[in-house]
Amino acid sequence: MRFYPRLIQDFQSYSQERLAKDVGAGITVGVVALPLAMAFAIASGLSPQVGLWTAIIGGFLISALGGSSVQVGGPAGAFIVVVYAIVQQHGIAGLLVCTASSGVLIFLLGWFGLGGFVRLVPESIVIGFTNGIAVLIALSQVKDLFNNTYAVGLGLMTVVLIVCWSRYIAPRRPILARLPAPMLALVALTVLAWQMHLSLETIGSRFGEISAALPQFSNPFAAGAFDFSWQGLQKLVMPIATLTLLGAFESLLCARIADEVGAGVYPPHDPNQELMAQGVTNTVLGFVGGMPATGTIARTLTNIKCGATSPVAGLVHAVIIAAFVLLASKLAALVPLSVLAGLLMLVAWNMGEWHEFVRFKQRSYFDQTVLWVTFALTVAVNLLVALAVSLGLVLLQKVLNKAN
Repeated sequence: MRFYPRLIQDFQSYSQERLAKDVGAGITVGVVALPLAMAFAIASGLSPQVGLWTAIIGGFLISALGGSSVQVGGPAGAFIVVVYAIVQQHGIAGLLVCTASSGVLIFLLGWFGLGGFVRLVPESIVIGFTNGIAVLIALSQVKDLFNNTYAVGLGLMTVVLIVCWSRYIAPRRPILARLPAPMLALVALTVLAWQMHLSLETIGSRFGEISAALPQFSNPFAAGAFDFSWQGLQKLVMPIATLTLLGAFESLLCARIADEVGAGVYPPHDPNQELMAQGVTNTVLGFVGGMPATGTIARTLTNIKCGATSPVAGLVHAVIIAAFVLLASKLAALVPLSVLAGLLMLVAWNMGEWHEFVRFKQRSYFDQTVLWVTFALTVAVNLLVALAVSLGLVLLQKVLNKAN
C-alpha cells in the first residue's frame, strides 16, 4: 500500500486564497478544540495538559499524514470511557503501552488495505455504539456537575449559553458566527465564577497550573515502566484491541461523514491512508505521554463550515492550541470543572442520535435487536464486548441466510 498523504496532493494546486481560508478555519477550529481537549482528558482521568498536547501533536500529525482534506484529529469523546478504565486498572504506563501498540495495529490495517472494511459495519451497530458512548460520557460527568449548588448552576448556565448562542444569536448576527460558543461559555463563566468568588473546584485546585513545558520523550516499553510479564501482557490484550477497533472505526466514520457533508467540494477520503496516519500518530503519542487520538466529528464539521480547503487548516488548529499552552496556559487553572462538565453533557447529547431509536421501529426485528444489544452492552459491559457480540449476530444471520 502506498503511503501518500492528502496534504501532498492538495499542495499541487495550492494558492494564497486557499491559504487565507485555511488559516481562518484553523483558528476557529483551534478555539473550539481547546476546551474540548481539556475536558476529554479530565473525564478520562488524566491531566488537562495531556489532552492539550494530544490535540497539538495528534492534530498536527493526523492532518499532515491523513487521507482527508478536511478531517481534524485529536482526543475524542468516544475514548473517554475506555481510557479511564485503562488508567484505573493499569496506570498511565499501561495507557501509553496500549496507545502505542494500538497505533502500530491501526497502521497495519491501513498498510494492508483493510480500511474499506470498516465501511461495511451495519448502521444498527454504528448507532447503538455511538448512543451508548454518549450515555457513558454523560454519566461520567455527574460527579463534577452535581458537586454543589454553584456547580449545578454553572453547569446549566454552560449548556444554556452554548445552545442559545449557537441556535439563536450567532445565526442572526453573521459577524458573531465565528466566535465558538464553547469558548465563549468557558471564558464568560470562568470570569463570572472568579469575580463572584464562588466555592468551586477548578482545574487549578485539582491539577495545579498547566505547565508550558514541552512533553518529554519516554519509552513506555522500557524495563521497569510496566509489568511485561506474561500475566501483565495478557491484561492488555483487550484494552489494545478496544483502542485499535475504536480508533479505526471512529476515524473512518468521521471521514465518511465529512465526505457526505462536503460532497462535490472535497475529494473523497482515502481510508487506508487515514488509518496509516492514525497509526503513526498514536504510536508517537504513546512515546510522548499522550492519550489516544482519532478523527473528531465536531471539529471536522466546524472545519468544513468555516471553509477549509486542505489539511493546512488542521495544521493551523494545532498551532493555535500550542500557542495557548505556551503563552496563556496559566489562565486555564481558573476554569471551573463544572463548566467543563456542562460542556461534556452537551457533547454527549449532540453525539447521540436519539431519533434513530424511533426510526428503527420501521426496520426489521433483527436490525432493532442488533441496535439495542449494541447499545445495552456498550453501557452495561464495555465497548469491545458490544462490538464483538453485535458483529457476531450480523455474521450469524448472514450464515443462516446462506444456509437457507
